Amino acid sequence: PRVRLRPEYPLLPTDQKVDRAVVTETGAGGIGCNKFYETYGKRGQTGGLMAAWCTHCVCLGFHCIPKGEGRNDVFSALFTRWAKPPKVVIYDFACALGPYCMMREPKFFGETRFLIDGFHAKGHTRCTKACFISAYKKNSPELAAVNSSAAECGNGGLLKIRRPLSYMSQRHAITYAYTYLATWNRDRRISQARKEGKLSTL
Repeated sequence: PRVRLRPEYPLLPTDQKVDRAVVTETGAGGIGCNKFYETYGKRGQTGGLMAAWCTHCVCLGFHCIPKGEGRNDVFSALFTRWAKPPKVVIYDFACALGPYCMMREPKFFGETRFLIDGFHAKGHTRCTKACFISAYKKNSPELAAVNSSAAECGNGGLLKIRRPLSYMSQRHAITYAYTYLATWNRDRRISQARKEGKLSTL
């Protein structure tokens, strides 16, 4: 459920605009990530679903995006749906998401670490290693045990409904995706309970 509204930031002229980055000889301008530029800046963005996942591959929520996933989608979801910010946010463009969030709500995200998972770290050649979860795993047992690719696993599951969704109206697509993810979450929770010995197998 929504716990607060997303504020407007009139002193930030690019607020809520579509993300774009330009790579120059000295680095990636605008967003500051050359991988973001390679992914979105050249070929543009397409719409779809953005889902938030916990480390057990359980979907915490999703929403439809008209032009393609951007930093505002993630920022808005975190700020409007979390009463307290998560301690760690693992995202494939955390290098750009962290500054985006801190420029808007530094008090809210002051204790949050934004990290890039191991799967997506390759290609972030201009980004600081302070954004990579691999840089923290040696000294942080808590992060060492985290499945940083849980979102990739979950998004892989969403690929199964990609084609049928493309033929549906927005209303039907949202209902279909909600039902699919509710079933997905139920299966994941049952599987996790069996692993922990809290549920007997039939």
